[in-house]
Amino acid sequence: MPFRRAACLSILISAALVTTAHAVTVGREQDITDLKLGQRVQVDDGTCPAGQVKEVRGTKMTEKGVARTAACVPRYGPKTR
Repeated sequence: MPFRRAACLSILISAALVTTAHAVTVGREQDITDLKLGQRVQVDDGTCPAGQVKEVRGTKMTEKGVARTAACVPRYGPKTR
């Protein structure tokens, strides 16, 4: 019985992590209203070179809220064969 409970708990935690791991894409950095700690948001505003997109991350807590950092990361499109 303890093994069954642990298995159910691990499946539940895995499902919760998978649903929160998706990156959101917005058109402007001003469209990010509520950035959470550890959250990643991709911004497609044309400021990065071709094949890349700006990724804004909530890096650490400050007195004013969550501090942001931005970097250009590779753009992953649909996978082809």
